[in-house]
Amino acid sequence: MKVKEIRELTTEEINNKIKESKQELFNLRFQQATGNLEKPSRIKELRHMVARCKTVLRERELNK
Repeated sequence: MKVKEIRELTTEEINNKIKESKQELFNLRFQQATGNLEKPSRIKELRHMVARCKTVLRERELNK
């Protein structure tokens, strides 16, 4: 998901997206620890997604 797409979401939707991404990250870390992780690059993608979402939230906070 691009930053442009994230900016179009409401604050509540962004917060939900962050929660979902963090939950998936948690599960992927367990898979990695047990050696069952098929796509290691997904961890990096999710971390970047969370960072993008938090950045957009912070921008909105500062613009108020």
